[in-house]
Amino acid sequence: MSSPYPADRIPASTYRLQISADFTLRDAAQVLDHVQRLGADWVYLSPLLQAEPGSNHGYDVVDHSRVDEERGGPEALREFSDAAHERGMRVLVDIVPNHAGVATPRLNAWWWDVLTHGQESAYEPYFDIDWAFGGGRLRLPILGDGPDEEDALRVEDGELRYYDHRLPIAPGTEGGTPREVHARQHYELVSWRRADAELNYRRFFAVNTLAGLRVEDDRVFDDTHREIGRWIREGLVDGLRVDHPDGLRDPGRYLERLAELAEGRPIWVEKIIEGDERMPDWPVAGTTGYDALGLVDRVLVDPAGEEPLTALAREHDDRGENQDWAELVHRRKRAAADGILRSEVLRVVRELRLDAEGAGADPSAAERAADAVAELAAWFPVYRSYLPFGVEYLEAARDAAAASRPDIADTIRDVAARLAEGAGPDAPSERFQQTTGAIMAKGVEDNAFYRWTRLVALTEVGGEPDLFALSVDDFHRHQLDRLERLPQSLTTLTTHDTKRSEDTRARILVLAEMPERFERFLASVHERVPLGDGSLESLLWQSILGAWPASRERLQDYALKAAREAGASTGWTDPDEEFEKRMAALVDAAFDDERVRAEVEAMSALIDGPGASNGLAAKLVQLTMPGVPDVYQGSERWERSLVDPDNRRPVEWEVAAGLLAHIDEGWRPGIDSSGAAKVLVTSRALRLRRDRPELFGGYTPLAADGDRAGHLLAFDRGGAVTLVTRLPHGLAAAGGWGDTTIDLGETPMRDELTGRELRGRVPLATVFDTYPVALLAVTR
Repeated sequence: MSSPYPADRIPASTYRLQISADFTLRDAAQVLDHVQRLGADWVYLSPLLQAEPGSNHGYDVVDHSRVDEERGGPEALREFSDAAHERGMRVLVDIVPNHAGVATPRLNAWWWDVLTHGQESAYEPYFDIDWAFGGGRLRLPILGDGPDEEDALRVEDGELRYYDHRLPIAPGTEGGTPREVHARQHYELVSWRRADAELNYRRFFAVNTLAGLRVEDDRVFDDTHREIGRWIREGLVDGLRVDHPDGLRDPGRYLERLAELAEGRPIWVEKIIEGDERMPDWPVAGTTGYDALGLVDRVLVDPAGEEPLTALAREHDDRGENQDWAELVHRRKRAAADGILRSEVLRVVRELRLDAEGAGADPSAAERAADAVAELAAWFPVYRSYLPFGVEYLEAARDAAAASRPDIADTIRDVAARLAEGAGPDAPSERFQQTTGAIMAKGVEDNAFYRWTRLVALTEVGGEPDLFALSVDDFHRHQLDRLERLPQSLTTLTTHDTKRSEDTRARILVLAEMPERFERFLASVHERVPLGDGSLESLLWQSILGAWPASRERLQDYALKAAREAGASTGWTDPDEEFEKRMAALVDAAFDDERVRAEVEAMSALIDGPGASNGLAAKLVQLTMPGVPDVYQGSERWERSLVDPDNRRPVEWEVAAGLLAHIDEGWRPGIDSSGAAKVLVTSRALRLRRDRPELFGGYTPLAADGDRAGHLLAFDRGGAVTLVTRLPHGLAAAGGWGDTTIDLGETPMRDELTGRELRGRVPLATVFDTYPVALLAVTR
């Protein structure tokens, strides 16, 4: 795709701020000076519409007509926007078209009205509900497991209540016992366990409290975007970021309407691109940058570590899951399709008219159809297609599914043929396309990623974990392609959704350079605190080393989430208390067991230096490669977070600002725990991109000469040259750069990090005598 936006509407860079009740828009306005001094020219805000009280992310919008009061309200948005614009900065805001928050029905007027009036509600078309499947009632999965849960119902203040849940009573249905009142409502309260297979409204993935919205309906679009349109008309917002467009029935049509609303302001989409997948020709600037993240990480991985780390993962694999990534993905996607997302699979079957009624009341035919739909989704190679665009993915899934399941091959081919027959807002294929992305996300990102453990830094959105490393030549090839096709796409290393933040991953990548040492570490700690789940044990120790030093509470919270997401030895719905106690003991051992703590600290000390080198290298490459660099809040310093909510912890703004001020006074920091060296790299790269954009128009790979040439990644963007160290542990073991040199040409260049002037053929030992990275710019 090619971007439709002129260069003056595109950021030099963006800086993401997480707005919440604990860090409001007014708080955000106080850090604008720091963000500007860093060099970012756009501020990128998390969702701002009224969300559930206490929401720390804002993706559970309950009222689309106003700015969230806890986040500051409409006046705070205007003040923030004015403050940004006064500084010459622009504002990008994340919006959430796919779903709305319904955890507290009373707060969502549309949902409350649907519960009150059922199919007669004026807001019934807003939600994606299959009334026929629910017998004319909307199923709400909130009841507990007991056989007499309805006994807990009560009528109070004109509402039907179940513990803390408050629900409306339809006019004319009052009177009688709570059970009798419940039986007369437009909704049916059912066990939360029934949501997997019997829900009749579309959700965001498998989150029952996020109900899907039908923004393909013009009225729904208008009502969900009226406030956003006001932001645009009044000049409060200069660009939009769209959350999860793949969940929409027709993303292309939605983005066309949004582009009209945005009146020429740029739009970015949270689109996950798999492998060589191409973006549809949408009116957007590009993606939010996960695809860039995967490339940056992999070019810093030592390919020599693949064989020993693969063998180690298989040795510790109790379930045989670290053998074949493609097969693991298929199994876990199929498990999601048969488990937490079976409701969505059955909805596809009903729309295809392949359920028992549509199949001539043949239950076996309906079951075969569900089996076929689930198998097609499990083999789908990307998040979704946009038929007729991407029909080749449907064909690939059809062939793989038919080959894997010859017993239902004919049904699979029939289903695939029906899906391929047409597209449009009423085509059954649209429902299937909405569903494949959810199955990918829940089966892979939130499950297989926690079971494939040979190098857990690679289990991150944006890359295939079975692709272990990327050569320098392949990295350059991808960047030339990005420059041609996605020059305005964001690039990122850390987001609010990453499983591990950039510096946590940078430290873990070092293990590929010392697999034997990691093997000894794993054997030693296993002897002291065996877990009984070898794969999860390896994942936890890699993550602990990556985040170290981290608090006990943070690591305990991460371990619990990781184990339950993996769903092998414990889980969200039926946790194994004994296993979770052993797991808590494993984390405690890193602090309390002298031998284990000594092992952790010794291993951490080994990866400290190379990990810092990787962190600086990844940051500089991401900030200077083709695309628009996005910096996540606080990641100008070391960012060793784990999965959310850990990556939404408060930022130490005063510390970061103080380090930057000291650097601007002339201090050249060392590489230490303060993260000052990363502040230096971040600020100099962002400022160069902002102040001298003419230096970033092209992309020319550069290479070194000498025995250590393979340890260099270098490219020239058109006057700005990036030089970074790869595989730093191996380089140190080999004695450093030796006589390896690089020819910089005869035009004088200045290293923005050290102030040194360089030209001609230069020893890399000289280039990197202060930092393992360098950013050179043609002198004015």
